[in-house]
Amino acid sequence: MSNSEINEMNLQSCLNDLMDPVFEKSLSSSGFLKETTVGDSGQVHVQIELPVPSYPLESELSELIQNTIQEQFPECQDVNVEYTTDIKGKQSGGRLGLNVKNIIAVGAGKGGVGKSTVAASLAYSLKQFGARVGLVDADVYGPSIPHLVGTSEKPMAQEFQGKDGQTMTRIVPVEANGLKVMSMAFFVEPDQAVIWRGPMLHKAITQFLQDTEWGELDYLIIDMPPGTGDVSLTLSQLLELAGAVIVCSPQQVALLDAVKAVQMFRQVKIPVLGIIENMSGEVFGQGGAQAKGEELEIPFLGEIPMNAEIRIKSDSGNISQLVEDDSEAQAHLLKVAENVAIEIARNLITNPTRPPLEIL
Repeated sequence: MSNSEINEMNLQSCLNDLMDPVFEKSLSSSGFLKETTVGDSGQVHVQIELPVPSYPLESELSELIQNTIQEQFPECQDVNVEYTTDIKGKQSGGRLGLNVKNIIAVGAGKGGVGKSTVAASLAYSLKQFGARVGLVDADVYGPSIPHLVGTSEKPMAQEFQGKDGQTMTRIVPVEANGLKVMSMAFFVEPDQAVIWRGPMLHKAITQFLQDTEWGELDYLIIDMPPGTGDVSLTLSQLLELAGAVIVCSPQQVALLDAVKAVQMFRQVKIPVLGIIENMSGEVFGQGGAQAKGEELEIPFLGEIPMNAEIRIKSDSGNISQLVEDDSEAQAHLLKVAENVAIEIARNLITNPTRPPLEIL
């Protein structure tokens, strides 16, 4: 072939059916192929727009693109692949007027498996990738997020101008190391117990979401109460969640309850993004969550080791440092967050709408 045959139309045709190695979709069906250009000297520039803040196989995809082009256009040896990011989402907060692309519920079948620690580290990991992230502590009976993120500030009320020109008073979330946070712990004394029935829980969660000035977010993480209570039902009625993440430790007694959490989310038609094995290692064992994920046909999102540094940073309110600094846990936490973002995007590509919830 001659250089004159290398043009944008031919390049698009050449790459359209190329399979992306992570999502296993063609570049045309996934919408990743943003632009192709040919320079005056025959240089080829390909722009790939990714829907996630971290993509693990950029070098592999670049090599696939370069080899595919050079196989069809042997004389073209100068191929440059550029990556940009546009985080996609279901606009999960649309029903409540929130400008939030993806709302993620982090749940567990039982307490004591480190759910809140995982929720906070997931939020900071996504932020570390460059995403705009917020964190809601919906575990109203045992709110621990403020302690984990190291803040004792109180949210402030502030007046904002609405789209209709009307002035409205909204809650400004607390910022902890660049993360926007809301929690019941901000409104009660440390030793005060919250004894509420379902309607009050529903009202509190609604206020945390609807009456808070979250701004534009790529991800809003919701730390759920443990077990199979009615907060999940409230969320399913209020929002079109991007999905739920199940946190479990490896031992059998925790896995039994994790199954119940999976079934709960499925029953209220919240997609289950996958399962995370927390506190993995010699003490509680290893591999139980992965095996259970295969049994339940849900993705395994990764394991977080039983690690003293995680406990130390969590107890001291410095959990953000686990992903900001070079720590033993950093790679595990970032990988889990990367996998969560990938599963959200995968669901969006293959199933962009959610079936309606049937209240029996």
